[in-house]
This record gives sequence, C-alpha cells and structure tokens, in this order.
Amino acid sequence: MSLQSFSDYLLLEKNYSQLTLKAYLKDIQDFSDFIVSEFDSKSITNVNYQQIRSWIILLVDSGISNRSINRKISSLNSYYRFLLKIEEIEVNPLTKHKALKTSKKIQVPFSEQEIKTVLEELNFATDFEGLRNRLIIELFYATGIRRIELVQLKLIDVDIANKTLKVLGKRNKERFIPLIPSVVETLKTYVIARSELNVIQDGSYLFLTKKGVKIYETLVYRIINDYFSKASSKVKRSPHILRHSFATHLLNQGANLNAVKELLGHSSLAATQIYTHNSIAELKKVYSNTHPRSKK
Repeated sequence: MSLQSFSDYLLLEKNYSQLTLKAYLKDIQDFSDFIVSEFDSKSITNVNYQQIRSWIILLVDSGISNRSINRKISSLNSYYRFLLKIEEIEVNPLTKHKALKTSKKIQVPFSEQEIKTVLEELNFATDFEGLRNRLIIELFYATGIRRIELVQLKLIDVDIANKTLKVLGKRNKERFIPLIPSVVETLKTYVIARSELNVIQDGSYLFLTKKGVKIYETLVYRIINDYFSKASSKVKRSPHILRHSFATHLLNQGANLNAVKELLGHSSLAATQIYTHNSIAELKKVYSNTHPRSKK
C-alpha cells in the first residue's frame, strides 16, 4: 500500500512526469528484489544502512556508474522520506549516506558555425518530413527546450500571431518563450504540410510522424544525430547538446543569466550556471585579444 501511496504522492503532489515516476519505482523495485534474494526479507521498510550499502557495493561491482548509482539511491531516499512523513517508519536508514563521487561532465556545445552549416548548407527535403525535421532543429536551437517538452508540444501551444510558444516543463510548470521570425516562417510552412497528411490520429500534437501519430523521443534523437553527423565531428550529437548550445551562445553574446534560467525552465540559477564555463572561455578570449596589457 505504501508504494502505491508513494506513487500517487509523486504524481499528484510533486507533479512528477510518468517517465520520472517509472524510473523511481523501478529503482525501488530493484532494491526490493535485492533484499528478498540476499536477506530473505519481504519488506524494505525495515532495512538498515548496512543492507543498503551491500546493494551499493553490488552495483559498483556490476560496473554501473557512480552517477547512476546516486540516482538509484536518491529514488530510495525519496521513498524513505515519504515513509517518514506518513509515520510508517521512525528512522530514515539513508540519513547519513553520502553520495558517491562523480566526475563533472562537461557538455561540448555545437559551434555557431556547425549550426549554421546544418541550417544553411544541408539540403532538407521539401516534403512533410523534411519540413518537420528542419523545424525541430530550428526550434531546439531557438528556444532551448528539452526533448520531452518538444514531443509534448500541442498545436494550441503555438501562438503565431504573438510569436510565442507555451512550454510545459518539469513538474507541470508553464513558461512562455518568444519565437524569432525565421522559426515562425518555418512553423507556418510546416503546419500547412501537416494539415495535408492523409491520416492524422494525434491531431492535438504539433509534431507528428508521416503516419499522423505523435512523434516519439527516439525519433527526435535520431533526427538531430543524423543531421549533425554531417556537420560536426563531436561524439555526442543530441537534442540536449542543442539545448546546451542555445544557452551557451546566449551567454556568450551577453545575455543575463537570470533570463537564460527562465528560458530554460530551470528552478534555480545553480542549474543554469553549468552553461557558463564556455562563456567564461569566450570572455577570456575577448579579454586576451582586447586588453592593452595582454597584447604582445
């Protein structure tokens, strides 16, 4: 019963997405399976930290990254904090747990030239899929939205007259993002091509497959990877790298950090600050090239 209550709590009170909810429940189930097999215990509400530590050691020995292990323990910790809240347990066994050390992952954004090459030099087909793919790339770079946010966009979220886009972000938080003229023009062309599809099943959604159903995340990833593989030698070519490029390029051009935070839909500045390392590198370059005392 407590697991179902926890699921309802995450979904209804915390406004977590179905995807996040599924990940949390899987992590908890994995630990539950471990407790059953290793300690012959049928409940994870009465475990101690040593038992949890045994699971962590197993995960490490299995070659799972520290980052992934920390995420699993975070799911478990959320569950125990919930049990504490509803007074089903008296002590959270993870109270004194310290997260495993992880190396900071520095995402390398696409350069402005790489994005220009994709949008101006590559040939997009003039059919429905070509127009859709171009709009997806333009929209990612012009708005910085997340992949799941793009997939969930609906026709009513697009206000062409006012050149704005309504985005439903994490925890159902809405934000409005301005659209630049070139994106608006591509949008208009795409919407016409979309209306001419033979069959439309998921009519409320903006992005569809040629079969008229809602586009899916793996297809969006494939589109970005395919196009940017022709213009970039970077190992990682994903929608998130386009989001990263959006933020980095804005900051390089002097955009206010708070404004970028709002555009990205971050809840805190700390999340946005990870994009500033490239901006600092750009500032150093400008400083080196322009300061009188730095010239050789």
